[in-house]
Amino acid sequence: MQSGVLIAIDGLDGSGKETQSRLICRRLDDAGIKNRLISFPTYEKDSSALVNMYLSGRFGEDPGAVNAYAASSFYAADRFCSYMLDWKKDFDEGAAIIANRYTSANLVHQMSKLEKSAWDGFIDWIHDYEFAKLGLPRPDAVFYLCLPPALSRFLIESRCRETGVTKDIHEKDASFLENSYNAALYASDKCTWHRVDCAENGVLRSIEDINEGLYAEVCGIIAARREAAKKE
Repeated sequence: MQSGVLIAIDGLDGSGKETQSRLICRRLDDAGIKNRLISFPTYEKDSSALVNMYLSGRFGEDPGAVNAYAASSFYAADRFCSYMLDWKKDFDEGAAIIANRYTSANLVHQMSKLEKSAWDGFIDWIHDYEFAKLGLPRPDAVFYLCLPPALSRFLIESRCRETGVTKDIHEKDASFLENSYNAALYASDKCTWHRVDCAENGVLRSIEDINEGLYAEVCGIIAARREAAKKE
């Protein structure tokens, strides 16, 4: 069994992945649990050069200009470099690694480019490529922050107005966002992710409300994983 605990938090843009990841790590710090926050893509690192080219539209403004397998390999290479050069030591020493996006992000976004009949094969390919071929750790759990596409678009627009950040090619394409939502629901069922509804009756839940249940589940997974490790 792997030494550390790896928990991924994923979802559509605007779903609060970064906010929830940071809050969980802060609470783990308060509880005295060694942890690391990692985030993908690592936009500022050399390893994300192809990801940045893709998202900025260098290969085309249509996300479909780069096929699902090629784009997924861009993100996978970035994760591999991050693992080998940054957080592998902490993971091997038993830290709880909280990932803002992970391999699951390729299933949320890139799988949506394919016909539904190809989804099962793509899921198998992603898992074999990233976990078996590249040797990345499998997450102990994936939490999918479920946000309806209309709310995602609203939050993306609000963020861009407030920060002045330009939307990437994923965020600009409403149909891509809708397709990604449907792909994510399928993947969350197929891969037994923990689905967290971020809205009730079309109204966003508060950050604190979402985090209470999320943090409790994360702590339960960490405790169970470490108890199992003691019995090895």
